[in-house]
Amino acid sequence: MADNAQFDYVVIGSGSAGSVITHRLIESGEPSVCVLEAGGKDWNPFIHIPAGFIKTIVDPSVNWLYETEPSEGTAGRRIQQPRGKTLGGSSSINGHIYNRGQRMDFDVWAQMGNRGWSYAEVLPYFKRNERRIGDGDERFRGREGRYAIGDLAWDHPLCDAFMEGAETLGIPRNPDYNGARQEGVGFFQRSIHQGKRVSSARAYLHPVMGRSNLDVRTKAHAVSLLFEGKRVVGVRYHQGGKFKEVYARREVILSGGTFNSPQLLQLSGIGDPEFLQTIGVDVVHALPGVGENLRDHYPTRMTARVEGIKTINERSRGLPLAWEIAKYFTTGKGILTLQPTLVACFWKSDESLEYGDLQITFTPASYAEGVQSQLDVEPGMTIAVWQQRPESRGYVRARSKDPFEKPAIQPNYLADEMDQRVILGGIKLSRRLFRTDPLAPYFAGELSPGDDVQTDDEILNYARGRGTTAFHPMGTCRMGPASDPGAVVDPELRVHGLEGLRIADASIMPTMPSANTNASSLMIGEKAADMILGKAPLEAVDLTGT
Repeated sequence: MADNAQFDYVVIGSGSAGSVITHRLIESGEPSVCVLEAGGKDWNPFIHIPAGFIKTIVDPSVNWLYETEPSEGTAGRRIQQPRGKTLGGSSSINGHIYNRGQRMDFDVWAQMGNRGWSYAEVLPYFKRNERRIGDGDERFRGREGRYAIGDLAWDHPLCDAFMEGAETLGIPRNPDYNGARQEGVGFFQRSIHQGKRVSSARAYLHPVMGRSNLDVRTKAHAVSLLFEGKRVVGVRYHQGGKFKEVYARREVILSGGTFNSPQLLQLSGIGDPEFLQTIGVDVVHALPGVGENLRDHYPTRMTARVEGIKTINERSRGLPLAWEIAKYFTTGKGILTLQPTLVACFWKSDESLEYGDLQITFTPASYAEGVQSQLDVEPGMTIAVWQQRPESRGYVRARSKDPFEKPAIQPNYLADEMDQRVILGGIKLSRRLFRTDPLAPYFAGELSPGDDVQTDDEILNYARGRGTTAFHPMGTCRMGPASDPGAVVDPELRVHGLEGLRIADASIMPTMPSANTNASSLMIGEKAADMILGKAPLEAVDLTGT
């Protein structure tokens, strides 16, 4: 189609929510849709090989490679913030984990004035999205969706020993943390099917790519929204060395993600007026909450040397790796089908708590000096822990009027005293997990933080000096009613005070779910699609007695 063409809808971003929305709009039959994706097509083979995560996490051809501003909580370090820059967005480069969170997460969203977003009301959208392959309670799990979620088809004695050790500490086995309750220990469920990654692009976008009413434009970097008064009518973007425009007869849907969505709003003159003036952008619409409320999970990883058994480390180099590669391409099995972490443990930093506040992960592998793109040479294992619902909040802000300059990202990790208390409790529990009797035959000493780190101050300093990101930023265009001065979108995901513009991605989450954020982003896409099409919401699930 020609440049400056008109469509019914323009979707900015082809990530988890954007791909879902695009599919549902096209599937409805009538509307024409244009998708603008700043990255290229998802042809990179490392996207589709599950273990290719170790490559895409540092590959600028498919990754924005953002980083945070230094802070006291990171001991003055900048933290890498990978975000997908290709069809499928971050679902094309993430760690494959499918994790919805706790019931209370979404009930809190509703209690904050977001009608229609309680757990009982969003659960039907989680179910509609999901094609659960494996056991699961039908009240909670979906079987007919497009997004395949399977179980780990690979085992290792260290995983079994870790779970047995957790049980000795009073943590029960839980075969389905996406079911009635989250707490407990068990294998992660993952978006990997038949040995390949399941991304939102593969599940939702590619099946409708040939439709005549869909135009997907890759390497099309949105630089500003176009207005008629207070109505958004189109998008200006850069592609092939030229600036172009595309117009929406009905709506523009912004699904750029937690960093890109607020930056585009700010560059378009939507945001806090005082801030916009500092970067020389004329105010089109005052909305102080744009870019605020950033939160992210901040894991601390601990490693131990292993004896008496081989780990993934030794299998990932030399002749063993050659064998694993051959195995993958002939049988679709082996370590190349693995996600970065294998076992999930959801528990409490303090036994007096009613609900779990920690996510702990385990894998029979370790990374060189904590770098997630390079495995150790010697056998090792890793436990990572983070606070599920951090209180620390930060921001995302455009640095200038230049749309190609990366934004300033400041999560303010560990700024809140509660976050410090929770991570201390989590690290102490994780070190106990390393030293349980079932793991004792394999445990050959703690590498990091090491036995010389013992006091609370020493442990907290370790967390500040070695903590990273769990890749779960959210909240920078948060949802809330009109009475909430910090809200950016209403419960229908319409931007407050504007017409013709909705936002649908992880940026609209008002609080952090107790989970990896991809599952909730997919749910947001499903729910947003019904809102855009004017459909009645799916019937809430009756959770009486569960």
